[in-house]
Amino acid sequence: MKSFYGGTYVGEEILANNNIYYPIRLEYYKTEKVENFKSVYGIEVIKTEYKENHINVENKIIDKITHEEKMINKILEKFKSRKNNASSN
Repeated sequence: MKSFYGGTYVGEEILANNNIYYPIRLEYYKTEKVENFKSVYGIEVIKTEYKENHINVENKIIDKITHEEKMINKILEKFKSRKNNASSN
């Protein structure tokens, strides 16, 4: 099971400094699997690039990070709130 945690667009200045001139959106999801009657949490990140003639979507999943939901929420909150590299939406 996965649930949406938050999303952000990468800041224009960061993109321009890397010679990228199209918007990039990052979405963060908390994943949960039950093993031996105990929840195991992970993270999925989906990157969407809005290029001129098409949209490119990539995703990466990191499973089995922790059994503690508070810890995975804390990690996801850090991703979501990164103001230095992205602008929140």
